[in-house]
Amino acid sequence: MSHKNFLQTLPEVMIPHLPQKLQTIQVRQPWRWIIQFHFGETRLHYELSRVARREAWEIGFHFESSDKQLNRFLLMGFRRHLFEIKDTLGESFEAEMWDKGWTKVYEVVPAEAYTAAHQAQIGQRLAEVITCLHPIFVDLRQQAARIKR
Repeated sequence: MSHKNFLQTLPEVMIPHLPQKLQTIQVRQPWRWIIQFHFGETRLHYELSRVARREAWEIGFHFESSDKQLNRFLLMGFRRHLFEIKDTLGESFEAEMWDKGWTKVYEVVPAEAYTAAHQAQIGQRLAEVITCLHPIFVDLRQQAARIKR
């Protein structure tokens, strides 16, 4: 399968692996090399993207709000949960500052050939990541909303 088809059909592979309450996730593909999943705030999204100049994928939760304080607040909140995240998802997860005041929680995994088997593997992993991280995000997002009042 092509790179384009791999990403375009990933949602139908990944979404059934999510708990039912998370299957309302929305999908967007702003560029051909990435696919994003969100729950109404497109700037706060889960993302699968190719890592430049490497045979690898980045699976992550990106905080790309224009509100740099919100991005940092979410990063700090996820860093407080990093031990439990790593306990659930593995030691490869990191939480760090990124570009333009953005932040992210992510891992880098090897990319293989664009096959249905690899797509299933990536889809399953992305579902595991969303299932683990989303309850933490919901709590942090509610805290941020209370602070902003």
